[in-house]
Amino acid sequence: MAKIKITLVKSIIDRPKKQKDTVKALGLRKINHTVEKEGTPQIIGMVNKVSHLVEVEGL
Repeated sequence: MAKIKITLVKSIIDRPKKQKDTVKALGLRKINHTVEKEGTPQIIGMVNKVSHLVEVEGL
């Protein structure tokens, strides 16, 4: 699997709990925090759920 870089670009304040939990599960903490993950179907599904909050490189 290829590595993808995920960056949190919008705040999770005033977002539903499921979206907050998904962002935390991806390992993102603050705005502009970037993590590198394997591009597994599970990770891609999580990114799709919060795609309006994150920016992805390498897909």
